[in-house]
Amino acid sequence: MRILVKLGGTLLDNAESRLRLAREITAAATPDRAITVVHGGGKQMTRFLAERGVQSHFINGLRVTDPSVIDAVVKVFKGSVNADLVTAFRAAGNLPVGISGIDAGLVDAVILDPQLGQVGKPVASDARLLEVLTAAGYLPVVACIAGDADGHIFNVNGDQMAVACAASFRADHLFFLTDVDGVKGSDGSVFPSLTIAQCRELITSGVAAGGMQAKLEAAIDGLLKGVGEVWIAPGARPGIVASLLAGENIGTRIVR
Repeated sequence: MRILVKLGGTLLDNAESRLRLAREITAAATPDRAITVVHGGGKQMTRFLAERGVQSHFINGLRVTDPSVIDAVVKVFKGSVNADLVTAFRAAGNLPVGISGIDAGLVDAVILDPQLGQVGKPVASDARLLEVLTAAGYLPVVACIAGDADGHIFNVNGDQMAVACAASFRADHLFFLTDVDGVKGSDGSVFPSLTIAQCRELITSGVAAGGMQAKLEAAIDGLLKGVGEVWIAPGARPGIVASLLAGENIGTRIVR
């Protein structure tokens, strides 16, 4: 079984939260379960820039990334955020290896929109590095930075990064652990499960918008590229990883 866990939001911003999740993911790692972790860090990025007097600008929810910002992206995502998470996994008894999409061509990207600068859209993923690491008992911890064969660096949406890695890694499960309880309907109740068609209807009707729309679009993309199933679930809930693996009715399960 192959599992990819995407961590984001406030889950990464608190040492206690990082350690709890690291312990849960470590406990889930057995000889027959290969696990890879992908992380974002948008909140930390915004704070890092603000502390240096740089205001963040967004277009359709994506951060405009000029040369000065891409330098900060590398420092924050591949630097402090990745290091904090790797440290938490070490403390949990794991053997984590901090990498990014740049390493060994794990994820290549192209410019998504010239207005956004160096924001990339993943176009290819080579999971051989993930295969080598997991087969040897290591835990890849992947920062959401991509590259290309010409040496460019791209800031990539964390959900899209997770899908690119999950598809090439041939993941059976993709867990989006987030700050929300799951995908909610217009009445505020959480859907226990959704199909691709139902996800598209939620997007078209405007019920799913903003960050949730992005997650559903990423989930659809992952399923169409061969990922077994996708869960959008509350990462702040203790025991969430074991609960999802046990098939408990938590969050929203999305299937083909």
